Amino acid sequence: MADSYNQSNKAYRRSLMTHSIIRLIVCILLTIICLFPLYVIISNATRGHDEIINGGIAFFGGSLIKNIETINDPSIFAGFFVNQFRLWDGYRNSLIVAGLSTVFTVFFSGMTAYGLVVYDFKGKGFFTNFILAVMMVPMQVVSTGFLQFMFQLNLVGGPSAYIALILPSIAAPAVVFYMLQYMRSSFPLEIVEAARIDGCGEFRTFMQIALPIFKPAFAVQAIFAFVTSWNNYYTPSMLLGSADSSLKTIPMMVQAVLLADKLSDNGAKYLVITLSILPVIIIYLLLSKFIVKGVALGAVKG
Repeated sequence: MADSYNQSNKAYRRSLMTHSIIRLIVCILLTIICLFPLYVIISNATRGHDEIINGGIAFFGGSLIKNIETINDPSIFAGFFVNQFRLWDGYRNSLIVAGLSTVFTVFFSGMTAYGLVVYDFKGKGFFTNFILAVMMVPMQVVSTGFLQFMFQLNLVGGPSAYIALILPSIAAPAVVFYMLQYMRSSFPLEIVEAARIDGCGEFRTFMQIALPIFKPAFAVQAIFAFVTSWNNYYTPSMLLGSADSSLKTIPMMVQAVLLADKLSDNGAKYLVITLSILPVIIIYLLLSKFIVKGVALGAVKG
């Protein structure tokens, strides 16, 4: 019996080790597949046009300074809505829009979902379904009316256009939907009842009790909201199209470089793409630990 048990235990360990090695290999392959395009973009940003065309995939080149000088040449932007690639201005403008939009999106969407989960009121089902129905309406469908309304409010073509870019982010039905599902599955309503018994106000309960529990969900949606707002070209191009070049966002400047007829240097084009995605990578690295915590929490609850 002991020999049979030992043999069975050894076979189980070998099987477990084999499965672990297979999973590790699959994860390594998936990591390489995901990171390889990013490596190609960053590598090509440091190489010259001829190196990219004739050299294929290679390690980092020595044309980074030349590429920086190329994208800062005002002559390549003739006829575009920007007259110069202003990296720091673009970073500042995009960070203002994306950062504030992310805060408004996550906070107010979380508060909306919290209200729909915690409170019982007449019309709760209707409002929930209405919010979900709004998800099916794309921005392009309502863009004409939205632009006309912004013209009436004088929020087009200047610094005031940032208001029109930021405030509408408060209404984010897709984020509300995700928060709603997360709260329904992982938020114990008994905590709210206990806080009320202790005399805690409703807003304070949300800020000091509910909000820390929702950190993983907030972090995930913050990443998605930031990336969406950072990469948004459609709405800023409508509202900032006639504004000064220093007010443009990074996607608008990148688009001007990529479409410039006078610029055929692929190295410079890869450089502006690399510069545009660096803040997104940094935000993801800062918030990724919360994603892992959220996955682990879901696994434990499951």
